[in-house]
Amino acid sequence: MKFLTKLKISIWGKTPEDPKEARLLFKLDWFILSYCCLVYWINYLDRTNLSNAYVSGMMQDLNMKGDEFNIMNTCFTVGYVVALVPHNLILLKVRPRYWMTFCAFAWGVMTLSIYKVTAVYQVYIIRFFTAVFEAVTFTGVHLILGSFYEDHLLPFRTAIFTSSGLVGSIFSGFLQSAIYSSMDNYRGIAGWRWLFIIDFLITVPIVIYGFIFFPDPPQISRAFYFTEEEHQILLAKINKPKHDKLDWTVLKRVFANWHFYLFSFLFAIGGEDESFPINSLFALWLQYYDYSVPDRNHFPMGVFGTGVFFTLASAVYINVTGGNKHWHIGIYIMIIMIISSILLLAGHSNTVAVFIAHYLSGAAYAGQTAYFAWANVVCANDLQERSIVLASMNMFSNAVNAWWSIVFYGADTAPRFTKGMIAMIFTAATTGITSTAIMFLQKRDERLEALEVVLTSNSLGNGTIQIDFS
Repeated sequence: MKFLTKLKISIWGKTPEDPKEARLLFKLDWFILSYCCLVYWINYLDRTNLSNAYVSGMMQDLNMKGDEFNIMNTCFTVGYVVALVPHNLILLKVRPRYWMTFCAFAWGVMTLSIYKVTAVYQVYIIRFFTAVFEAVTFTGVHLILGSFYEDHLLPFRTAIFTSSGLVGSIFSGFLQSAIYSSMDNYRGIAGWRWLFIIDFLITVPIVIYGFIFFPDPPQISRAFYFTEEEHQILLAKINKPKHDKLDWTVLKRVFANWHFYLFSFLFAIGGEDESFPINSLFALWLQYYDYSVPDRNHFPMGVFGTGVFFTLASAVYINVTGGNKHWHIGIYIMIIMIISSILLLAGHSNTVAVFIAHYLSGAAYAGQTAYFAWANVVCANDLQERSIVLASMNMFSNAVNAWWSIVFYGADTAPRFTKGMIAMIFTAATTGITSTAIMFLQKRDERLEALEVVLTSNSLGNGTIQIDFS
């Protein structure tokens, strides 16, 4: 029993001894995580459906050629990038329950509209505006999770949230395969078009659920399922940053600090560690070697499955190592992605090597949990800085990916993707180096903060200052 208790604490965190606080934590987990996971699940489902549709008939029906698939992804990326920071700042002023559910409904409508397209340029426009609305989800939820949960409870909740997106990708593969097999040309509509219709039908009840049940920050309102006592407990427990007002001083606080630059760079490069699944390299390899349409949708799901495993494992690792070893995840991702790249470089025509390499590449998704939970912890004392840093991490990652995917992972470079493999070795190594640099700066700041506390304490007490530098 002691082993099971320790295991539970390592994974989920210690349950509060006070039954009122334990009940409150259960409600937070249920209502916050349920909606966050559902909305990110449908978010990723809406994203992944494009690559599933592409290899299931869209390419032929729209007469797509060359890099047009990559340009679709780039249009999405551009819309995503321009909306990230504005969304996080809007969430500081507009109730998340209203803004996040409105955006989810809007991107659902955009997704639905793809089933009527007749030309590639129409998809370009729709994907741009879909991304503008979808951009609220990832960094917005990280901002909300960091506001509600204490540091020791954050990693695994973050992992569950990011894993829900990967589950959406897995589900999209099953869904497209099932639709292609049973609904292709049903009522005269191609199977790949049905995917976008069904995605919209799934989105609507999730939007309604979020509008009713998703809680706003406790400083703004009390959700109807919290008692007044629970509301007061929540107000007392949530992190109270030193800076919580949005004014012009935020520019100095953000741009004069290393947090913005290094965390943004970490995910700008670290996000490219996910390039293999993001650019559907496995599906394109399967298509090149003329695997069946169901296989093109089924086999890549294993990448997202290993992504879920590595994501959850990384959160457990951070918890059991004291909650301060986020940087280790960057090192592990570096090692695994270099191995995966070498396997694909050396054995691109070897089926076993290709399958192993792509399934290993799911490890890169663990960075979403580790890096964003890390930024939430490091920037905890400044709400506006945390909001901007979280958004900028995703913004710069997608800004790089807007051109990186075209330069290094063009669909017409299948099945070797030689430039992409070399680029991956570079990004993986840079991720490990940057993670190590952030660790050193974080420890330096913690020592300086401790020193400041000692100096202030001695100054107030008019005592003799004694500092041990050992």
